[in-house]
Amino acid sequence: MASFALAFVIIEYLVKIIAVGVVPENRKPSSSLGWLLLILFLPVVGVPLFLILGSPYVHRRRARIQARANTLLEKGTAGLPSTPESVTLPADLAGIVDLSRALTALPMVTGSNHGVEMDYRASIRRMTRLAEQATTSIHAEIYIMARDEATEDFFLALEAAVRRGVTVRVLLDHLGSRKYPGFRRFLRSMTAAGIEWHLMMPFQPLRGKARRIDLRNHRKLLVVDGTTAIMGSQNLIAATYGSAKNERIGRRWNDITVELTGEIVSSLEAVFAVDWYTESGEVVDIHAYRDFDGRELEGGILTTVHTPAPPVGGRVNALQLIPSGPGFRTEPNLKVFTSLIYTARHRLAIVSPYFVPDESVLAAIITAAFRGVQVELYVSEVADQYMVDRAQASYYQALLDAGVTIYRYPAPEVLHTKCFLIDDTCAVLGSSNMDLRSFGLNYEISLLAYGGDVVDQVAEVIATYAARSSVLDEATWKKRSPLRRYMESAMRLTSALQ
Repeated sequence: MASFALAFVIIEYLVKIIAVGVVPENRKPSSSLGWLLLILFLPVVGVPLFLILGSPYVHRRRARIQARANTLLEKGTAGLPSTPESVTLPADLAGIVDLSRALTALPMVTGSNHGVEMDYRASIRRMTRLAEQATTSIHAEIYIMARDEATEDFFLALEAAVRRGVTVRVLLDHLGSRKYPGFRRFLRSMTAAGIEWHLMMPFQPLRGKARRIDLRNHRKLLVVDGTTAIMGSQNLIAATYGSAKNERIGRRWNDITVELTGEIVSSLEAVFAVDWYTESGEVVDIHAYRDFDGRELEGGILTTVHTPAPPVGGRVNALQLIPSGPGFRTEPNLKVFTSLIYTARHRLAIVSPYFVPDESVLAAIITAAFRGVQVELYVSEVADQYMVDRAQASYYQALLDAGVTIYRYPAPEVLHTKCFLIDDTCAVLGSSNMDLRSFGLNYEISLLAYGGDVVDQVAEVIATYAARSSVLDEATWKKRSPLRRYMESAMRLTSALQ
């Protein structure tokens, strides 16, 4: 018995010694510290969790596909300037556009805005209208999909499109969607209708499809006929997310989407093509770039499938798509967001339902506030996830101390929009939160806009949220209970475990 106990102690210390040298490799200090604390104090729990969740990257086939796609995207856009010739960017913004292109291969191009939409049902009706008008293809890629009373017309439109000869392809995240009512019936209905579909990031160990279970494809996009696209923060599900309790207490999700035409659609179509190939192995004949075997597709580069780039202004915007995710080892959204925040001179307004920032983002925000920038943060009064609610609240005091104004959207509703505004001159919107999950674990897409009406419409969205929200009072915030403070600190620590 004594020898067994001695062996256990020796093994435990060996595990801890090895962890000190292995865990911090290529990992941020906060993440390293979180994992080490868990492993050193609770090795029985920490070691298995680290082995399952310890790597934020995809490996093998997915990593190879993304790396190859990045190379092909770079070749496919080689003939395009980094910014449209019809616009002159401020020097600091031009540098960030170059940075984003270096990280993702996608340049800034032109695109026409057909409206930033705040109305949840109106967004779904708009998607339905586009599906009804489709003549050649519909490509839908959305994190959560469910067939319910809010989305039924959209799926009926997809079925009708198939009957008239339109190719319909659908991607939905496996673990993100499966928990909602009627999931299997929904998949069977798509198969019966002739809709081609695949699960993104499937976790099916019995079929040989197993990976880190908390990696997600969080993107939301729709591309119709290669000419019109919709993207934003909204999932394809009723605003109450299929919950009778949410319906009863009035909890609904608030989101935005934007409808686009022009060159930017090819960037969105290329993202879909990479994700479709990743899940299906099928090369989609898109209107831009090259296929995965190096053969040039019709069109070759972005601009050949659209009319000449129009002057930027009014409805026409200078737009750059920023894809990110575990396949990108360079964290494009994190680097671009941080760089943009440092350019703020007068106003920085951030809407993020899940605000658990990287150290660099937090430093940039606080620095902006100390520089005299008017900094506003918009969050839900109560987040829909307990751990996130407590983790993000742990940052409020530091933000308040720096002079940041925190707006809280009234409970029980959920502010799910992800966007931010810099000096009322450029805006970002999409699927990416200002949190560690969006920076490291989720596949995301974000849209950087300059020079047209997208910025003004995002500013209107934020003004609407401000009018509905209450400002967090610092004196009241300091009076929260010791238990509440403890849980905030504990949940903040767990957020670093990635």
